Amino acid sequence: MKILGYRIPAAASLLIWGVLWEIVGRSGTVFILPPLSDVLSALVELVERSSFQTAALETLESFAIGMTVAIIGGVALGFLMGRNAAANNVLGMWVNIMASAPLSSLVPVLMLLFGLGQLTIVVTVILFSIWIIALDTYAGVRHISTSLDEMAKSFSASSWQLLTKVLFWAALPEILAGIRIGLIRAVKGIVIGQLLISVVALGRLFRTFSDNFQFENFWALTLILFVFALGFSSVLGWLEHKVEYYAGSRI
Repeated sequence: MKILGYRIPAAASLLIWGVLWEIVGRSGTVFILPPLSDVLSALVELVERSSFQTAALETLESFAIGMTVAIIGGVALGFLMGRNAAANNVLGMWVNIMASAPLSSLVPVLMLLFGLGQLTIVVTVILFSIWIIALDTYAGVRHISTSLDEMAKSFSASSWQLLTKVLFWAALPEILAGIRIGLIRAVKGIVIGQLLISVVALGRLFRTFSDNFQFENFWALTLILFVFALGFSSVLGWLEHKVEYYAGSRI
């Protein structure tokens, strides 16, 4: 980004938005938007509360379980669709439908099927993330050159060795891209799950802050979730960059 001929770091845009946020908050024109300085002060106080720490651990546990299942299931589903034409014909349409469908509309169904406990939150995380992981894995598998199969067979590689030592690594850039996008969608899913399905953990805090007009705490909690999603996404983006050279072997 350049301003008046000077190159400005991309991170500077955060400073610009922060200044605008502070100005709008100080002006009082939008009552639900307190000054950024007050939000940051509330954030420091919030992370020190035992109620937040307990809620964060509960949320992180549900997120970790859901993402683990989504990654394993999504990668397996993507490989199945990419390597088996019959499976792709049967499953491909439904995976695309689920990836583009407004999954929030399934909230009442999930509540009836799994109740109001942690299982519902985990299932919500899985539903929000598994489909995009499967589609990106499928795209990676489909771009693998057939010469890699022939090479593996010429070295008498078993089907398992072909899958784990050749195909997986060749498709890894797309797999990581799918996981990165799926992770961001999972953060949205866990907030929806905790806020709309089962008002627990961070969802309970969101509801408490909004109902009591504690907007400094509300926005502080929102910032924490944004930083969490951005941090994990950046780490996966870094990993994507590190494994990009695998893509060259598929040409």
